Amino acid sequence: MTMKSLGDPFSEKNDLRHGASCGCETCKSVSHSSAAPIMSPEAMLERAVESAVVRSVFGHSDIGRRSFMGMMGGGTVAAALASVFPLDAAKAAILDNLGTPEKTDLNIGFVPITCATPIIMAQPMGFYERYGLNASVIKTAGWAVARDKSLSGEYDASHMLTPMPLAMTLGAGSTAVPYIMPAVENINGQAIVLSNEHLDKRDPKQWKGFTFGVPFEYSMHNFLLRYYVAEHGLDPDVDIQIRVVPPPEMVANLRAGNLDGYLSPDPFNQRAVWEGIGFIHILTKEIWEGHPCCAFAAPLSFATDMPNTYGALLKAIIDATQYASNPDNRVEISEAIAPTNYLNQPVEVIQQVLTGTYADGLGAVQQVPNRIDFDPFPWHSMGVWILTQMKRWGYIENDIDYKAVAEQVYLAADAKKVMNDLGYDAPDITYKSHTIMGKIFDPAEPEAYVKSFAIGKG
Repeated sequence: MTMKSLGDPFSEKNDLRHGASCGCETCKSVSHSSAAPIMSPEAMLERAVESAVVRSVFGHSDIGRRSFMGMMGGGTVAAALASVFPLDAAKAAILDNLGTPEKTDLNIGFVPITCATPIIMAQPMGFYERYGLNASVIKTAGWAVARDKSLSGEYDASHMLTPMPLAMTLGAGSTAVPYIMPAVENINGQAIVLSNEHLDKRDPKQWKGFTFGVPFEYSMHNFLLRYYVAEHGLDPDVDIQIRVVPPPEMVANLRAGNLDGYLSPDPFNQRAVWEGIGFIHILTKEIWEGHPCCAFAAPLSFATDMPNTYGALLKAIIDATQYASNPDNRVEISEAIAPTNYLNQPVEVIQQVLTGTYADGLGAVQQVPNRIDFDPFPWHSMGVWILTQMKRWGYIENDIDYKAVAEQVYLAADAKKVMNDLGYDAPDITYKSHTIMGKIFDPAEPEAYVKSFAIGKG
């Protein structure tokens, strides 16, 4: 499978229109990488159980485990264990009977945006501690850094954009490494902001020649901006320029005139209004109500090597996400995540985002309680939609099994199990149709959906 890369995604000067002849290191790494093999959730869980059983036999001796695996061969381990151990029962009970976390001191990366609210607040508000973890949440400048620190093992788990674990698993923009996304962090929570210089250009058809910022190439921000302008007749690869700008640098670039606008995570949309340099053109919830944005993700190896730690961390994240979903808690949360070591933003700005009572930069105060919301369930259909947009815009050039990849990465079964254990409701299905700008997306027909657009490369 050949992937399209768009250069160094952390550079604010990156134009998201690199061609096949681009010689940048990221493009080279993509062209020489191969897609990771598809692993079903069943296979993932079996690997985790095998790892736990082998660990129980050999303790924490890496030498003993490796010798056993080398002697038996990876393909025969499951059969050998099954002959003496009830693997099926273990798989059914793995999240029911979590033991002591194998590792309690964890490093979790986050980019300082309100989409990371559950991951951030879980530290000062005690959610990690509640599940026996001593987690350090580490502020990260941008998504390329978050990706690279996660790939290097510096982060045990990380706040990521929902397309990122899909791209990383496929080897798009990085070395192919299997990643899992067992929980969404937030839904909605983004906006298109324009410079006050463009108060007279509210119609997207007037945006030809504009330069927009997005926080990362593999982001809902990029895909929603592309979708939005294309629906208004503009080709995002021809009629506008899209540049990757780390979220903390969005406002400064808008002020300097380097950007005409951006589709960014908050609080930087609201911060532009706060500083009097921009206005909110549209909330992304008006493009797609309930769309996913950010997520909790980790290498597959994190879950398979340390299933107890993984289970405890997932419980902490989902518990915090559900707490954040209650509007009554948003003012308290705003104060918890405002300090310098977290978002480093005025509490008032964060409150405007989380409560949905905000100035729009056009002289009005809006009341939109679900401007941002929090729902941990990782719908497989959302993953399929993201993959269709990767195909539509040339990030995936060859055929792809949309359903298999979405189900490999988005661990809906794990989310449902933990949500139910904690007393929260979870869907009984993992696929549903979605409506984006009035057009219905049927996850059962992804390729037909890609081909239905007049603008795009898919």
